[in-house]
Amino acid sequence: MATLIHETDRMSSLEIAELTGKRHDVILRDIRNLLKQGVNAHNFVEVEYTDKKGEKRPCFELTKKGCLILASGYDAVLREKIIDRWELLEIEKRQPKTPQNYLEALKALVSSEEEKQRLALEKKQLEQQNAKLQPKAAFADAAFATDDKIDIGMSAKILKLGFGRNTLFDKLRKAGVFFANRNEPKQRFIDAGYFEMKEKFIERNNHPGFVVTKVLVTQKGLAYLNHLFGGNPSDGKLAKIV
Repeated sequence: MATLIHETDRMSSLEIAELTGKRHDVILRDIRNLLKQGVNAHNFVEVEYTDKKGEKRPCFELTKKGCLILASGYDAVLREKIIDRWELLEIEKRQPKTPQNYLEALKALVSSEEEKQRLALEKKQLEQQNAKLQPKAAFADAAFATDDKIDIGMSAKILKLGFGRNTLFDKLRKAGVFFANRNEPKQRFIDAGYFEMKEKFIERNNHPGFVVTKVLVTQKGLAYLNHLFGGNPSDGKLAKIV
């Protein structure tokens, strides 16, 4: 049985004749009648094939749309056969082609190696980007080194809240302690001495400087968070929120 012709996504009238059990000359007649009615000739391209006697004979190459137009004039059983064949051909086309000879196997190997090189290059680029970001992270850690104040992530660990930095930010926003649209405490909680906003300009040799801002939690703030999320308040350490 024929398959899709090369890579043009077409089926031959010979295959349709085989699928439907109709004589090929009948299929040719049906196609020519459709063309006379004005259907788009792009979907029915007339070509030649060589028969068993070595003689040239006419046939058509049909697009999927052309097959469906032709099948619309046949009964339901024949239509189903043509549609089923198209579905099978499209599934086969999506499957990787098994190399049939040394040259095809070599091409497949080269393609595989090229894919490996592409992935290796992407990995290297990500590592380089991470290396560029790492000094910035190190500068930020040094800038916020402090004995009596810690960041949000460390607060969650110390208090053993059972969740991490991002969840704590989210809960503080929902509790109205932080602004709803950013990870910053509202001014009254800063005034109460629970949080501090620290900002510092970082200078770097041969690179532009940058400003980093971080939310720090005070010892009083730790007691407040402990109380806010179910712990026991530390006597005398909770400032009144006004």
